[in-house]
Amino acid sequence: MAVTKNALVRYQVLDRCFRNPGRTYTLDNLLEECNEALYEINGDTEGIKRRQLQKDIVFMESDQGWAIPLERVRFGNKNQHVSFRYSDPSFSINNQPLNQTEAEQLKAALFMLTRFTGAPQFDWIQEIVPIIEDKLGLVGNGEKVIAFDQNLETQGQQFIPVFFSAITNKVVLSVTYQDFVNPEAYIFQFHPYYLKQYNNRWFVFGHKEGTEKYDWNLALDRVLSIQPTKTAYIGNDTDWESYFYDIVGVTKLADGIIEQVVLRFSADQAPYVRTKPLHPSQRAPKVLDDGSIEVRIYVIINFELERLILSFGERVQVIEPLHLREKIAGILRQAGSHYSK
Repeated sequence: MAVTKNALVRYQVLDRCFRNPGRTYTLDNLLEECNEALYEINGDTEGIKRRQLQKDIVFMESDQGWAIPLERVRFGNKNQHVSFRYSDPSFSINNQPLNQTEAEQLKAALFMLTRFTGAPQFDWIQEIVPIIEDKLGLVGNGEKVIAFDQNLETQGQQFIPVFFSAITNKVVLSVTYQDFVNPEAYIFQFHPYYLKQYNNRWFVFGHKEGTEKYDWNLALDRVLSIQPTKTAYIGNDTDWESYFYDIVGVTKLADGIIEQVVLRFSADQAPYVRTKPLHPSQRAPKVLDDGSIEVRIYVIINFELERLILSFGERVQVIEPLHLREKIAGILRQAGSHYSK
């Protein structure tokens, strides 16, 4: 049985419903839950019928699926209704090892991906393929041999596919948002355009209705809920790769200008900065007599750049521009004052 994107969405919804001890789910309830989820992912869709839902349940109960421990409970005056739930409330298809169908499909997909390695625009495949193979136990003896730098507790990751689908299908979303400033959450309509990850956090950029900004920045870990709307989608022709080229991170000041930033790194820090440039504009550094290096980058100065510079501690010194040098010096003096007593 071929597993499509829509089928995976339905299996996840059914798994969530079967695990929920606080509610009774009949076939009609399950059908409603599945179709609501499909609408959130695909926008305008007719959903599925009862016949497809029943096939999904049969597949999940089979050995080709997850052999789920599903029980059917009759209720009502004449036991005319049937609800569905797991006999083991701790069971979840997400906790089960890959079945044979999933493993073969993933192997085929990874084989197709590896055919693109070698081309510059597909360099990322060389990193992600071994991670997937290791995490899912598709090769070797199943032992984990590679680690991936991510925060498993990061909130908001569940909204990534919803925003991605809304961007590709041009759907306006009603977003409930709780920022770090306002004490209460608030709701607004949002036209999403672009998703970006930085420093293990995800952000979405778009147009917030009621404003003139078309690069409004939302942190996904501050999003509480999302609902699709029928509002007409307002498009945007921003070249987002160019948009981010002149900055470090995700914050682009409306009145910011590109400046030459000169940083002097100590001799022991120099090898790291050479092999991991701070920004794409960084070129071969100037080597000084004591082994230290001077690095030049051309960026719009923002909060993330300041944090990056501070992360090097005493191994870096800002040479230019003067206003950035003074600001970093002031921050360090303030930090030092916490330890002066």
